[in-house]
Amino acid sequence: MEEQLSHQQEDEIPIEILQPKSKPRLSWQGIFSLVMFFYMYLPILVLTIYSVNDSKYSASWRGFTLKWYQILFQDSRVLRSLQNSLSVALAAVAISAVLGTLMAVGLARYRFPGKSLYRGISYLPLIIPDIAIAVSTLVFLAVIGTPLSLWTIVAAHVVFCLAYIAIVVSARITALDPHLEEAALDLGATPLQAFLKILLPELMPAIIAGCLLSFVLSLDDFLIASFTAGTGATTLPMEIFSRIRTGVKPDINALSVVVILFSGFIAFIAEFIRYQSEQKRFQ
Repeated sequence: MEEQLSHQQEDEIPIEILQPKSKPRLSWQGIFSLVMFFYMYLPILVLTIYSVNDSKYSASWRGFTLKWYQILFQDSRVLRSLQNSLSVALAAVAISAVLGTLMAVGLARYRFPGKSLYRGISYLPLIIPDIAIAVSTLVFLAVIGTPLSLWTIVAAHVVFCLAYIAIVVSARITALDPHLEEAALDLGATPLQAFLKILLPELMPAIIAGCLLSFVLSLDDFLIASFTAGTGATTLPMEIFSRIRTGVKPDINALSVVVILFSGFIAFIAEFIRYQSEQKRFQ
């Protein structure tokens, strides 16, 4: 009787518990992923090492130093170009945030003739090469007789920032319940009040994430800015390009490391905000 009970208890034990646990193995997919990550980030690692190299020409290792970062932050040309880049990025993102949000809401909530055509045209900057946007913008500014300046860079950056913000907000608004706005209207709210108090707070994480992503893209843009910049409107990528034509120096390495870290930090915040909003939506 006891033997039958013991056999019955063994039968009730899951097979996974009876079998010995095998040690985790590193699959070929994991090895391939590690090799690819190493290949992609090796240039950044080399750049970081050379930015703290005491050698002026980065030909050989002469010792650890941070003097290139000190020289970098005392360079008036770099600081002025950084100020121009930040001004362009902030202005372009501010304009695109308003227009992109309104465009996403209009495409998601309203019906009008040519809606599908308008949606396709509005997302074209995502797939059109930057050189095409740069040339077309330059030709357009020449036709209307607008002199090139810092504001023409802002106008050109609004074109692609608008599309990025709109697509992020559109992905968020399609997951929302449209009956929330209808309930607010039934309770006496005006369409503007329903948008400001019901829809906009729900869209705010997506708007912030889209703005941060567009800010990084605008800050790092070189091609479009170089075509639409006027005299004295030099952005940070343009300043970097003008200096590396005579050779890559350690201060440029340091500047590149700072730009990479700053862009990565902004992109991480944008992804974190988007992830948090997705988690709250599924709870």
